[in-house]
Amino acid sequence: MPYHMRVRAGAVIIEQDRILLTEYNDPNRGIVYDLPAGGVEPGESIIDAVKREAKEEACIEVEVGPLAFVYEYAPHLTGEKYGPVHTLVLMFECTRLSGLAARLPEQPDPNQTGVKWIALSQLEEIQLYADIGKQIQDYALHKRNIDLIEEHRL
Repeated sequence: MPYHMRVRAGAVIIEQDRILLTEYNDPNRGIVYDLPAGGVEPGESIIDAVKREAKEEACIEVEVGPLAFVYEYAPHLTGEKYGPVHTLVLMFECTRLSGLAARLPEQPDPNQTGVKWIALSQLEEIQLYADIGKQIQDYALHKRNIDLIEEHRL
């Protein structure tokens, strides 16, 4: 049975005033950037999805910390700007575990062209899939985290 809302999970990885972003060549918008994130698969926890997406999209292993922010894309309120699927995105503050440099995977997502560290001060100068550059900068300064409560850990 399909759900009326897709759940995505991803990583906010900030080091030395830079943030790790995935780069895409979107046929309609040109070069755009996104945080390493993707859909939570059936039978997968949100935390496991964050780890998997960081590895799949940027070839790094992460320790998942607290919830950084939640982003909702409601197509019925945006004229289907990014398509028809209502999506809730849970972004977690993460720390890179491996000493390996983030890089483009051997089999990247369609249209993915790179993985880049971008200065937080430049977020307003680049095009993000979701226009949340100011919110990311604010988060980096204030770190207002909330805990994810997982029933199986209670």
